[in-house]
Amino acid sequence: MNEMSCQFLVIGAGPGGYVAAIRAGQLGLDTVVVDSIKPGGTCLNIGCIPSKALIHAADEYFRMREAAAAEAIPGVTAGTPSLDWSDVVGWKDGIVNRLNNGVTGLFKKARVKLVEGRARFVDGKTVIVTSETGEQRISAETVVIATGSEPIALKTLPFGGKVISSTEALSLSAPPETLAVVGGGYIGVELGTAFAKAGSRVTIVEAADEILPLYDGDLVKPVRQRLQKLGVTVMTGATAQGLAGEDGDLIIETTKGEERRIACDRVLVTVGRRPVTEGWGRDELVLEMDGPFIRTDDSRRTAMCGVYAIGDVAGEPMLAHKAMAEGEMVAEIAAGHRRVFDHRAIPTVCFTDPEIVTVGLSPLGAKAAGIETTIGRFPLSASGRAMSLDREDGFVRVVARTDNHLVLGIEAVGATVSELSAAFSLALEMGACLEDVAGTIHAHPTLGESFQEAALAALGKALHV
Repeated sequence: MNEMSCQFLVIGAGPGGYVAAIRAGQLGLDTVVVDSIKPGGTCLNIGCIPSKALIHAADEYFRMREAAAAEAIPGVTAGTPSLDWSDVVGWKDGIVNRLNNGVTGLFKKARVKLVEGRARFVDGKTVIVTSETGEQRISAETVVIATGSEPIALKTLPFGGKVISSTEALSLSAPPETLAVVGGGYIGVELGTAFAKAGSRVTIVEAADEILPLYDGDLVKPVRQRLQKLGVTVMTGATAQGLAGEDGDLIIETTKGEERRIACDRVLVTVGRRPVTEGWGRDELVLEMDGPFIRTDDSRRTAMCGVYAIGDVAGEPMLAHKAMAEGEMVAEIAAGHRRVFDHRAIPTVCFTDPEIVTVGLSPLGAKAAGIETTIGRFPLSASGRAMSLDREDGFVRVVARTDNHLVLGIEAVGATVSELSAAFSLALEMGACLEDVAGTIHAHPTLGESFQEAALAALGKALHV
């Protein structure tokens, strides 16, 4: 068996793992990263990046269909568009490959060694990596667990046959004629919307009383209205019971106890993700757990000295950019820097239509914390830029303390508002007050002005509404 030693060992080359490895290499640490799939993890290979590519392609096709039917901008028409989904998937795969190669290039630049294979812990400092070429023993001074997460399967709808996860959905050769989406969270609604725009007849089944149950109802309303316009059927308060036979209809049960059947070619199960805490030798380590997650402190240290956990395996929110920030932090700690993780300014983005962005506290969250707040809201129907984009649905909302006007949270729903997430997060990170946002000159005409207008509204000085 080959043996290798290093200063910094990362298990998992997803967003958190590869950033941790690159930063450690930049800081001069002898670094090794292990993974059995291409660099980038779920996010790059079968998650964030490929899904956004397909969402964009479906959106472009839908716009062309609208133009062909003269339902978009007056005076703009087009010929009947066609869609070759296999070509779209090929384009998506090309993007993924470019980014895979980019991460590999960054490893080389930072002198990081990439070892392909499955790692299993022998103890807190040692792993055995198994690959097609045999086994390799790697020991390290500092170890980072970045094993990520995986889709949750339902006992009544195990993956296989016509029942697929988001992974398989991103590689379909053609949009199914009929698609049932079980789970109305952000993954289900994002992909359901994309397939609806690509021509599928989509039904979304959600057990809660509303889709996107983790979001404020005001933010969800424009999304629900858009789904209706797209012809998507939304069934809330309903649970999936299984299939009527191996290839039969999807059977659901409503909260009233009524049984219904949904005819569908595919069933996409998107009821959430769970951290991967098995299969890599966790039982050989002395780790404390926090529910399904590995318990860590504010520096992502585990109960074992020299062992860190980052990303989805270390707790909510299970977001790529949160994992990246944690990866950078633990690398710097290993290099002797003093760092702690501050989770207050982590943005969440839902790439639905329209998009949703939140950062910090919602009005309900602030109320639950016992904080008296002032709220400012600016509708995009009053935005010149939104009008020129022909997308006036949505708003920007700012939540601030009443006593000192410190901004506690910012939320938005609207077309392309994901690009405002950086400004929102920066405001919270810098400790901005309403006066800071209102006093910043924003370019006109842009959607970013809506942030300033919302702050002005909270101060009682609204100008354009």
